Amino acid sequence: MFQTGLVGMLGSLGSVSKVVLVLLFCFSVISWAIIFVKWRAFRVADHEDQRFLSLLVKTRDLDELYRQVRRVEGSPSAIVFEGLMERVGSVRAEERNGTGSEPVDRHIIERTASHLGQIQISRLEAYLPFLATTGNITPFIGLLGTVMGIIDAFREIGTQGTASISAVAPGVAEALIATAAGLFTAIPAVIAYNYFLTRIRSTAFRLDSVSIEMLSSLSTAAPKTKPVPVGVRG
Repeated sequence: MFQTGLVGMLGSLGSVSKVVLVLLFCFSVISWAIIFVKWRAFRVADHEDQRFLSLLVKTRDLDELYRQVRRVEGSPSAIVFEGLMERVGSVRAEERNGTGSEPVDRHIIERTASHLGQIQISRLEAYLPFLATTGNITPFIGLLGTVMGIIDAFREIGTQGTASISAVAPGVAEALIATAAGLFTAIPAVIAYNYFLTRIRSTAFRLDSVSIEMLSSLSTAAPKTKPVPVGVRG
C-alpha cells in the first residue's frame, strides 16, 4: 500500500533500502562536517596570509620581518617564511663555526621552500579525499538502493498478480528515494571538493611568491666578492 508523506514512504521501504539510506545519511553528515571545518580553516589561512603579505610588502628587512611574523598565526606563507629563515640562519651559523659544507644558495632555499610548502599543502588537503570519495560512490550506493527497491516492487506485483500503474508506481516511487538521496549526498561533496582545490591552488601560488621574494631579497643582500689584487694572483 502506497503511503504519502516522507515518513510514510521511508517506513514502507525494504530493509536493504533503509540500510542504504542510513549509509548515505552517514556520508552526508561527515561530508558536511568536513565542508564546514575546511571552509573555516581556509578562511583563517587566507586572512592570515593577507596579513603576512602586507608585512612582506612593507618590511624589506628579512630579519625584522622574521621578528614580526611570529605574531601571524595560521598563515601557511608565514610558516614557510619562518622555516626558510631558520634554515638560512642555521647554514650561516655553520659557516661562522667553520662546519658548513655548502653556502646559502638558491638550491638550498628552493629545496627547503618546496619541502615546507608541500607540508602546508598536505595539511590543507587533509580530509578532502573523503569528499572526493563521497562524490564518486554515493550515487552508486543510491542506485543500489533503487535497484533493490524495484526488485521488491516487482516481487510485490507478482504476489498481487496485477501489473497496473497503481500497483507499479508506488514501489518505483519509493525505490527512487535512494537515488535522490545519493545525489543529494554527492552533489555538495563534489562542489565543495572542487572549490577547496581552487583555494589550495591559490595558496600554493602565494607560497611560491614568498619563496621567490625571499630568493630575491637574499640575492640582493648577498655580499659582493672582493676583487683579488693583480699582484697576488697566481
